[in-house]
Amino acid sequence: MTHRRSRKQSTFNVVGGNKKMSSPEPVIRSRRTEKEVNGVSTQVVCTEFSNYIFVVVTQYGKIGTLVSVTPDSRSNDISTPSFSTKVLLGKDEPLTHVCAKNLATFVSQAAGNRPVLLGLALKDSSLDAIKQMKEVIKTCQVW
Repeated sequence: MTHRRSRKQSTFNVVGGNKKMSSPEPVIRSRRTEKEVNGVSTQVVCTEFSNYIFVVVTQYGKIGTLVSVTPDSRSNDISTPSFSTKVLLGKDEPLTHVCAKNLATFVSQAAGNRPVLLGLALKDSSLDAIKQMKEVIKTCQVW
């Protein structure tokens, strides 16, 4: 079942007459897409919150492993910021960190160095698949 919020205009009195003010934009913006990556159906959902970006990349229809990807403020070189990854839920494996950094670094940079919460559930984590997934994420850009 899909719920939709209707946009209403509210009216309030100001000195000199009435002024109409439209409802504010939704606090949370989200986009979703589904594409084939190396023959595997891949779903991507990107959601923007005020303080971070939530991205889910799944080939299983589940959120999977949750990884926090944050810009490292201790980086000495401003032109090439470094990022820290931390598995919050799921398997904490080296490949998870590599995939997370590759998929989320550009998202964070494009979103003004906001942290990214990334959900990964991948059947194919090859370099070619990761490159294709980055392009799919770009089509869901909400930041």
